[in-house]
Amino acid sequence: MIRVLLAEDQGMVRGALAALLNLEADIEVVAQVADGDAAVAAAIQEEPDIALLDIEMAGVDGITATRRLRAARPGCRVLILTTFGRPGYLRRAMDAGADGFLVKDGPVEQLAAAIRRVLAGERVIDPALAVAALSTGPNPLSARERDVLSAASNGLTAPDIARTLHLSEGTVRNYLSSAIHKTGARNRVEAARVATDNGWL
Repeated sequence: MIRVLLAEDQGMVRGALAALLNLEADIEVVAQVADGDAAVAAAIQEEPDIALLDIEMAGVDGITATRRLRAARPGCRVLILTTFGRPGYLRRAMDAGADGFLVKDGPVEQLAAAIRRVLAGERVIDPALAVAALSTGPNPLSARERDVLSAASNGLTAPDIARTLHLSEGTVRNYLSSAIHKTGARNRVEAARVATDNGWL
């Protein structure tokens, strides 16, 4: 029996996925949680074979949860299942240690097959998303540029960002300027939108 952990912030979607997967003869959903922190804790407690993680959840997101879960339970496979089929998300998820990445609009039979394939050691990636990721290239933003741009997208001013990230205001402005240039945007609001749309933040 394949033991599955399901982390999805929308209760109705989580319940429906669990019910459908439990209909499979060889799959059992052993834990259902709503956020990334709970996913890591449940993985340690329930020892699932595979974790299905949404990306956008309250608290710790699915990509960060993937990294933490793989560190805590290296034997547990991770399959990202998301509404947000952004190329940058795919790259970041794989860098974090995910074994697969699927968009939620597929049939449950496809998901069940992906679970079996990932458990068998394969990498399973949504084909359209793989093509998009290859065409857009790698994330052009450095980790610090992402931090600064993410803070700016939340409405923080340069002095606020400087205090929050323990940087000088000049350094913050330099990072913002660099991020704006790399995204081809006209200002930091547009840069944040471009970065978000591509899954770079």
